[in-house]
Amino acid sequence: MPVRKPARTRPDKPCPICGKPAAEDSRPFCSERCRDVDLNRWLSGSYAIPASRADDDDAE
Repeated sequence: MPVRKPARTRPDKPCPICGKPAAEDSRPFCSERCRDVDLNRWLSGSYAIPASRADDDDAE
């Protein structure tokens, strides 16, 4: 008996890199290429999470 995946209840979002429809095997990306582009952006520092300086809290 084949294993069935549950039906998706959310609408599919486009690939965050190129905007094409996402592929099931590379979700949320459309391809391995877009997946690699995103990974490269994280590793090269193109994406950054802003942080506040700890010195600001200690100034009081």
